[in-house]
Amino acid sequence: MVTDSAYLIPLFPLLAFVINIFFGKKVGKRSAGISIAASAVSFAISLPLVMKVASTGAVYQNAFDWLALDGYTVRMGYLLDPLSATILFMVTLVGTLIQIYSMGYMHDDPRFSRFFAYVSLFMFAMLTLVISNNYMLFFMSWEIMGLCSYLLIGFWFEKNSAANASKKAFLTTRVGDIGLFLGILTLFVAIGTLNFDGLGDAVKSQAQNALLPWAMVLIFCGAIGKSGQFPLHVWLPDAMEGPTPVSALIHAATMVAAGVYLVARSFPLLEACPQAMTVVATVGTITAFMAAFIALTATDIKKVLAYSTVSQLGYMVTALGLGGLAAGTFHLTTHAFFKALLFMGAGSVIHGTGTQDIRELGGLFGKMKSTAWTFLIASLAIAGVPPLSGFWSKDEILLTAYRSESSLIYWILILTSFMTAFYMFRLVFLTFFGKPRNPKIHAHESPLSMTLPLWVLAVGAIVMGLPGSPFMHHWYQNFIHGFHHQGHHEVNIGVMISSVIVGLGGISLAFILYILKPLLAETLTKVFRPLHTASLNKLWFDEFYVACLIRPFHWLGRIMFGFDQKVVDGAVNGTGRGTMFTSVIHDLFDKYVVDGLVNFTGYFTQFWSAVIRRIQTGFVQNYMLIMFVSVLIFMYLELR
Repeated sequence: MVTDSAYLIPLFPLLAFVINIFFGKKVGKRSAGISIAASAVSFAISLPLVMKVASTGAVYQNAFDWLALDGYTVRMGYLLDPLSATILFMVTLVGTLIQIYSMGYMHDDPRFSRFFAYVSLFMFAMLTLVISNNYMLFFMSWEIMGLCSYLLIGFWFEKNSAANASKKAFLTTRVGDIGLFLGILTLFVAIGTLNFDGLGDAVKSQAQNALLPWAMVLIFCGAIGKSGQFPLHVWLPDAMEGPTPVSALIHAATMVAAGVYLVARSFPLLEACPQAMTVVATVGTITAFMAAFIALTATDIKKVLAYSTVSQLGYMVTALGLGGLAAGTFHLTTHAFFKALLFMGAGSVIHGTGTQDIRELGGLFGKMKSTAWTFLIASLAIAGVPPLSGFWSKDEILLTAYRSESSLIYWILILTSFMTAFYMFRLVFLTFFGKPRNPKIHAHESPLSMTLPLWVLAVGAIVMGLPGSPFMHHWYQNFIHGFHHQGHHEVNIGVMISSVIVGLGGISLAFILYILKPLLAETLTKVFRPLHTASLNKLWFDEFYVACLIRPFHWLGRIMFGFDQKVVDGAVNGTGRGTMFTSVIHDLFDKYVVDGLVNFTGYFTQFWSAVIRRIQTGFVQNYMLIMFVSVLIFMYLELR
């Protein structure tokens, strides 16, 4: 079967990792070519498989027996269906482009080969996760990705900020991973299987099982951690301490996409649990609005994009929580292209200027034309301006919210869309337009290895929305359901117009405040000082966690250390000292009493033997004399 080549898709990045990690010093700069070639081969293998699934909507799978547990056999293998095919195409293509870009961005780094080794391992884990056929293989790949995120975010570990960010990402996502692991166990207890294929039927057969909502909520905890949802979103902005290609990889094609993919893969379970759907939709809505609000005042170009990622992920999760499988996964796909383009554009700006503070930038459009044009295209896409890809996918989410029972969610997402357009073009205008604000910065365009992927992604940011648009009769919406729900898809003109209005409105407001009347921005900052302060301080989430979690745990750690040092170690040391004292007493008693008594007996015997030995002369006359004297003494004593 031609689809059996699916096993090879993650194999080549794994092989690239092995070569680069063990022979990195020998291959040197060629390590980039090895990783890029491996990723390109994975894309080449996956492309015909994706097209095969896309042409029929069929499901292809294969598996082998891996582990037998008390009558249940765990089968490991691949599953190719419309959902995995969609993400597979996105990950292999965007991941390859990011690695090509990395070749130019990281060319002077002393750990060049190690970087590409880690990226290849990351790609291997993500590709294995995408095609996995059950939760167990999914979770294994998921954990390898967690390790890779730690290694890549802290790649420049000599900086304390990078080292701390990697630890923060690792520990924060572990909280969600514990929930995911417990959710998988709960699901197995409830339905007796961990396979994705047939999950819907297994859930329906146990529809009344009270464990199912708990299983879904716990599984969703994994997505909260990996996809940076409220309240575990705090690691994602700090992940910007890693190299910019890592940011693009984590925020667009792999890490955060895995969390949304987990929810989409668990969609049959989610549909069967209305309580869990409410939780998912609520968390997603809060995340989307909160992150957009924080991004309004961010001044680091990568931090703006980081909070933008958190907000867009909130959009996707909300759509899934409202029952919009097609809407959520469609936006996940389009978002991968324009968000990777935005991060790589930001990296090009940093590479060409040496700074990432937008307050120091300005006037780059004439000096970095490729970067500026591609960044503008991506910004228009994320702002929801037609006919770019972000417009079609965001419109699907808004339409899903509009049709839901909660109008509040719809209006929150509309407001979030307005804020998205505003903060993105605040970033565009402050970075590429106006006059340079720091005369010491001498900007230059990035090399072709960096700008070429930008243009490829720009094309994707323009056209990737077409499969879900009316121009192609909403092909993607039909495809994701395996072409089982074909039919007329209503186009809500009101929702579409409102989406365009809020997008253009946000862009217009940013143009007024940062191009036409920049002093007005300062005035509004003073008028809305409390809101500005709250946004600038990221709603004090980090401070809250430090005060309520980190410091109490540090305090508890100090208490436990003191208890261990004073009580536990004190008892052990006291026992040791007591044993030593007892051994000294025992040694003295043994030396002076036991040995003394033995030695005294020996000395006494030796003394008397010496005395008696003097009597034993060997002369008979002496013995006769002793006998005579002895008889006289006895007679004297008797007569007395």
